[in-house]
This record gives sequence, C-alpha cells and structure tokens, in this order.
Amino acid sequence: MRVLLVGGGGREHALALGLAGDPAVEALVAAPGNPGIAAVAELREVTPTDPAAVAALAVEVAADLVVIGPEAPLVAGVADAVRAKGIAVFGPSAEAARLEGSKTFAKDVMTAAGVPTARAYTCEDAAAVAHALDEFGAPYVVKDDGLAAGKGVVVTDDRAAAERHAAECGRVVIEEYLSGPEVSLFVVTDGEAAVPLLPAQDFKRVGDGDTGPNTGGMGAYTPLPWTPPNLVDDVMRDVVHPTLAELRRRGTPFAGLLYVGLAITPSGPRVIEFNARFGDPETQVVLALLETPLGGLLHAAATGTLGAHSPLRWRDGAAVTVVVAAEGYPAGPRTGDVITGADRAGIIHAGTRRDADGTLRSAGGRVLCGTATGPDLAAARDAAYALVRDVELAGSHHRTDIAAAAVDGRITIPG
Repeated sequence: MRVLLVGGGGREHALALGLAGDPAVEALVAAPGNPGIAAVAELREVTPTDPAAVAALAVEVAADLVVIGPEAPLVAGVADAVRAKGIAVFGPSAEAARLEGSKTFAKDVMTAAGVPTARAYTCEDAAAVAHALDEFGAPYVVKDDGLAAGKGVVVTDDRAAAERHAAECGRVVIEEYLSGPEVSLFVVTDGEAAVPLLPAQDFKRVGDGDTGPNTGGMGAYTPLPWTPPNLVDDVMRDVVHPTLAELRRRGTPFAGLLYVGLAITPSGPRVIEFNARFGDPETQVVLALLETPLGGLLHAAATGTLGAHSPLRWRDGAAVTVVVAAEGYPAGPRTGDVITGADRAGIIHAGTRRDADGTLRSAGGRVLCGTATGPDLAAARDAAYALVRDVELAGSHHRTDIAAAAVDGRITIPG
C-alpha cells in the first residue's frame, strides 16, 4: 500500500511513525512533512488546503490511501477532491467536517441527535453576547464559531475578557460551563461502523495548574485510570452512534476520525466539542500504545470495510507526551532558534525546519514534544520528561505537571 500523508505538525509525525511501522505500507510520502517525518517518509511540497494540488499529488505518487492530518484541509474540501480521483482517503467530506468547522453546525447536529452537551447560543452582535453571558454566568465560555487552531475558546471569570473575545471573533457560540475533568476520545469510523481508540487527556492551558491562555495543547497521557469503567461504551451509545446516524440522515455521512471532546460532569459525560481529525498532542500517546497496524485500520475506514476489521490490539502500560514550546507561545512565538538534542527516538517534531547544512531550528509555537511509554503512568511520565530535559532551545518552556494529578490519584469526578 502506498500512502500519502497530508500535513506537517506533531500529529502528522506521530501518524507517520505509525504508518511507517505497518508492514503493509510499502511507501510513505508526506506533504509537506517536517524534519522528523523526513526520517520515515519522502517529503513533497504541497499547499495542504489546496484541494486540486493535493489530489494531483495523490495521483502523481500513485497513492492507494491518502491520510489528511489537519482540520483546515478537511474543511477546505481536500478529501472530496481526492475521492473524486477514485483514491481512498481517510478524512471526512467538507460538509461532514463542518462538525469542526462550525460550532453552530455541531450544536445543531447534537441537538437533533439528542447528544448530551452544554446549552448554548450563537451570537453575532454585542446585545446577543450580553444576553448569553447574563443567562449562563461565570465562568464564561466563548467559542469562535470557525476554525481557530485549538485557540479559539476563552473560559474566564472576567466578563470584559469574554466580551472582548466575542468582539474579536465576530460570530461566536456562548455556552454554559461544564464542570469536571476533560477526556478526548478518538473514534475511527467509515460512516456506519465505529471503533473507539484509547481515551486520553490533554492540557490546553499554557501554564502549570491549568493557568494562562489556551493553547493547541501542552501535553497528554493515556490511559486514564480515574475514568468510569463504562465511559467508552456510554459515549459510543449516547454520542457517537447518534451523531453518525444524524449525519447519515442529512446525507452527509462522516467517514474518518471523529474526535469527541468530553467533560465528565456530575451528571455524566457531556460533549464539549467535536473535531474532524486526530487531536494534537493526544495522537502522540494514543498511537504509541496501538499495536494494530495503523495503515490497515485507516484504509478500512476509508473504504467502508471497518465493520470487518479485526478488534484493535493495545500494548500494555501507559504513554505520556510533553510539549516544548517556543519563547512567547501562544501569544507571539519566536522562531528561528537552534535546537539541539532533538534527533532521538521519542522526540516528535511539530514546528521545526532544517537548514541546508543540517542545523535544526524552531519554526512554530509548539516546536516538538517528548513522547514515552512505560509499564505504568509514573514510569512513562518520568521517561517523557527525561527526553524533554535533553532538548536545548533558547527561551523554550514546557509544563511540569503533565499527568501528575493522575499519577498521584488527585483527579476526581465531581458529584
């Protein structure tokens, strides 16, 4: 099987490692890729959000499967253009990707499907914003209605900050705050059959103790020892299958990766958001424990044969990833700094570039992450931090508390 992987971040590096480890994948091309991906794939230049260009590249490299990593190409219709060429693609159509591309659309689908979620209003002017904030009260939850690379959500007790974010975005969804720890559940689906992966937890705030602004994610871990034993089964029954059925009813079936962001509230799991692709950095830890060949799994979803796929196999133990961010991230990251100590197993590249002479430099806000496995969560955490400590990048920062509360048994579900 020849595979074309679209994207160039940390999620795509994790996907590339998984695909390259599948014996059925005889050739892997990544576009545009990154220096880490270059170790396991041929890199090609392409604009990931240009449907015609990606489809043409898929034809040129004779791809049997195209895997689309980021959300922007999906919303732009890249999957549709590739499918039109008769090539299997892992990723939903532009219409189905509106689950992530529009918070309003996602809420409409959830309401129609009876999915448990927060009450919400879509607001386009200051009066509507004020009414919604009055009704729900603090903490205020204000979400950009469109794509914002994981940074379009503000959760704050500061009314003025909530109003400023709404004004900057223009069209927002304001919803009631959901209390309780958060869980990310990835579900591979061909539109009918659906297979859950291991639940993970990521860390959105930039600082220790969940302080500071939201980011694209500063770390993650799996499995989650504190979740109810029936969590995945309940979410599949109450959220995933009703959502997939509603999208089929609308004539826009969702095939690809359905990301379910959950809050585990005193009343049970509630959906915070849907995404239409693998999450970053949760992908790094989930795929680190997946023993089932990744290429075959994604190909089954892309070709409507997931129902016949064998049950997933998982490695024992746990996985933890810790993100190293550039100075100034998330507000205004500094780029171009030299990185040393990053060319080792377990280092996932996200925002890096390599000079002609081989020098590795920072090229984004989230620069790389240290991803490690271990027999238990504590061991995996220690190994991940050991990887990060050996990376040198001027002015960089990382959280020091990834998975700490889970290791110490300090996560509880309110009730």
